[in-house]
Amino acid sequence: MARMHARRKGKSSSTKPFRTAKPDWLEVDRKEIVDLIVELYNKGHSTSMIGIELRDIHGIPDVKTALGLSMYDILKGNGVEMEYPEDLTNLMRKAVRMHRHMVENHKDVHNKRALQLTEAKIRRLGRYYSSRGLLPDRWSYRLDKAKLIVAE
Repeated sequence: MARMHARRKGKSSSTKPFRTAKPDWLEVDRKEIVDLIVELYNKGHSTSMIGIELRDIHGIPDVKTALGLSMYDILKGNGVEMEYPEDLTNLMRKAVRMHRHMVENHKDVHNKRALQLTEAKIRRLGRYYSSRGLLPDRWSYRLDKAKLIVAE
């Protein structure tokens, strides 16, 4: 979703290397990786922080290529239920911050446009997750509801 409105590849203009198979040099057992993911999530880490810690500390470059499952599927298979997907909550947190800024600086038209784009992304992602069954069918984004969800 980073390229939707900007037509760029992100902050560093980098792309993830294309890899479909588990690296040959990776000697960590499948059970160890799953236990590590569940342990880190139970400590309060987000899924993105778990991926960073696995990459930097434990030498696991990518969970999906190492296990063949996404982080969400691994957590769901081990009985961990997330109420909302992480990317959706991050976008809602961003929209709440932007709205708070708009209340204080009501003439900031650039921020008003950025808030509109962020809310459009939230609605689009909400429709996607509703169609996949991760959110209720009649789920809709409202700012007051988002403030309660992210509770900043």
